Amino acid sequence: MLAGVFGALVFLTVFTVISSQWDLGAFDVPVAMAIALTKASLVVVIFMALKWDNKVNAAILAVGVLFVIVFITFILFDTEFRGDLSNTTEGTIMEQQAAESELAEREVDRSDISFNR
Repeated sequence: MLAGVFGALVFLTVFTVISSQWDLGAFDVPVAMAIALTKASLVVVIFMALKWDNKVNAAILAVGVLFVIVFITFILFDTEFRGDLSNTTEGTIMEQQAAESELAEREVDRSDISFNR
């Protein structure tokens, strides 16, 4: 069984190299992730003997994998929608306040000039 799993891992590694040469468009990442997930599952289940171990260990692994998936999903959502906020402005708050006060001073100066005429 170990030799068979080793052969499958070697095959999947070669398949990873070959598939990286193909332009699959939007499917590049899903194909690479599927291959990596398959290889990781084989290693964990067979080489790390999780198949024959206590089922609590399998549950702990499943919860850990679930948390990793949730965290990666949050990261991908954050980077996917970055820059879509319409209410963002340039500069810091202090820079904005300085620009507003400078503009207010200019308006006061203009009103003084027009009032004196």
